[in-house]
Amino acid sequence: MLIIGIGGGTGSGKTTVVEQIISHFPDGEVAVISQDSYYKDLSHLTKEERTKVNFDHPNAIDFPLLCDHLRELRAGRSVLQPVYSFVEHNRTNETVLTSPTQVLVVEGILILTDAQIRELFDIKAFVHADSDERLIRRLKRDIAERGRDLQEVLNRYQTTLKPMHQQFIEPTKEFADIIIPNNKYNTVAVDIVRSIINERLS
Repeated sequence: MLIIGIGGGTGSGKTTVVEQIISHFPDGEVAVISQDSYYKDLSHLTKEERTKVNFDHPNAIDFPLLCDHLRELRAGRSVLQPVYSFVEHNRTNETVLTSPTQVLVVEGILILTDAQIRELFDIKAFVHADSDERLIRRLKRDIAERGRDLQEVLNRYQTTLKPMHQQFIEPTKEFADIIIPNNKYNTVAVDIVRSIINERLS
């Protein structure tokens, strides 16, 4: 199994890059796991308390569980992946059966911050985008898809997202094998990743 880790700041376009990479492969050959599914279970907190949690800090992620799941998949065993609700700021009671594939893409803003996880990646990529562009994308997504209001998103960006990006996410560029600029010129970097996957699948 080839495991590819794709990091980058919030709104950098990781999901778009992942879609560009996997769109050229048949169904069932490439699977995707999102770091967002592995936010820690916060059922012991009230919803109001959960809204105050810093979800952009590495401590918010259940890295041991993700690590276990990646090892299980690499060993050829299926796992039950958690399902997370951004509306409730918590895991749901549901799980998704995830089976081993030849190629596994793991994406998320904090995915390159954990040393044990990095060791499991055969390829590490970082998606880079201008900070203003990332903020605009985050605003659009959180308002449209996650039920947030404008002021809430702006407050979170200024107090949490921006400082966490500078402290934890931006420095993980140094661990990346490939840096993908997320604009119209990113095709070469994406093609390189596709070529590596093609080589492994053949």
